[in-house]
Amino acid sequence: MTEIASLTNRPTFGLDTAALFDLPRPAADCRIVVAMSGGVDSSVVAALAAETGAEVIGITLQLYDYGAATGRRGACCAGDDISDARAVCDRLGIAHYVFDHESAFREDVVEQFADEYLAGRTPVPCIRCNMGPKFTDLFRMARELGADCLATGHYVRRVEVDDANDSGPHLYRAVDPARDQSYFLYATTQAQLDYIRFPLGGLPKSAVRELAETAGLRNAAKPDSQDICFVPDGNYAKIVKAMRPEGGVPGAIVHAATGETLGEHKGIVHYTVGQRKGLDIGGQPEPLYVIALDADTREVRVGPKRMLAVESAQLIETNAIGAVPTGEQLTAKVRSLSKPVPITLDGPLGNNAPTTIRFAEPEFGVAPGQAAVIYAGERVVGGGWIDATSAVKA
Repeated sequence: MTEIASLTNRPTFGLDTAALFDLPRPAADCRIVVAMSGGVDSSVVAALAAETGAEVIGITLQLYDYGAATGRRGACCAGDDISDARAVCDRLGIAHYVFDHESAFREDVVEQFADEYLAGRTPVPCIRCNMGPKFTDLFRMARELGADCLATGHYVRRVEVDDANDSGPHLYRAVDPARDQSYFLYATTQAQLDYIRFPLGGLPKSAVRELAETAGLRNAAKPDSQDICFVPDGNYAKIVKAMRPEGGVPGAIVHAATGETLGEHKGIVHYTVGQRKGLDIGGQPEPLYVIALDADTREVRVGPKRMLAVESAQLIETNAIGAVPTGEQLTAKVRSLSKPVPITLDGPLGNNAPTTIRFAEPEFGVAPGQAAVIYAGERVVGGGWIDATSAVKA
């Protein structure tokens, strides 16, 4: 691993492998557990951890084994990916363990994913996975193994803050905005943040692949995993209908303003708030979008884009990471790929309490079931699940 050592000392990367893991004592006396999905990111984390001189253990949770998904490249935590993780550990000379978590993953993530779509909501299974199997269970395992920390390949930064009113580790967005995964980690608790490490948060993906190539890892060029790992072909509606056949029951497409029935759909699981394509409605004076989904009546309600505008969103199951800053402009992301927009926060955040965010300007396509993640500059303040929205008053 001497080549990795020379590469990580290059000033363009600014890497110090010992500092990356913020170990409480000399590395030779420490144990690091690395969560390994089989992808290049977690594999590089394992290589960097090994370079510190600490004892390193790789853990892979087998989360699913759904037919074609098992052998599909670019997934995670199944089939070929477990084989890749094992091969990386062999290459690095570290231990590797696989734990079967299929039943927990199905109950906590996949079943809830299907139920949310059936209820007319738009779920984010990656957040549920991080809140459940990936963090809760991995933390328990790492502690049982006597590890000093748990490291993952997520692109976020853990920053120690020394402030009289709010000291300790905080969560920050990754340096590379194209790779930032902070949206999916807003529910990280303070206790978890004390224990977890994110060594890749200061690196671009190109540098990570270069590290993987230098280390001779067989998955250096492996494609990135999909957002929804357990959907083999990207057809989430197919998965939902297989689990909840009632999601494929036809219903009416109704104009949200006039109440006029414009057509028939093939099941509400095919639609999300803000969707324009796939409505198959012709002869309208202006483009129509999905405005709302009514699970009880199986109605897909559509309207012009202006009807998507909302002034506020009600959040539930909220989490705060550290103290919520005062006198500082807060922003929020209401979708993983959206840009943070200015908001104000009505009420406290955290401890699973409900709260409301108010947008400085009308926001479009805010879907119940998605998460709203709140930032103060680059810092992740916390967030919650979007339970309902309030439309801009005409």
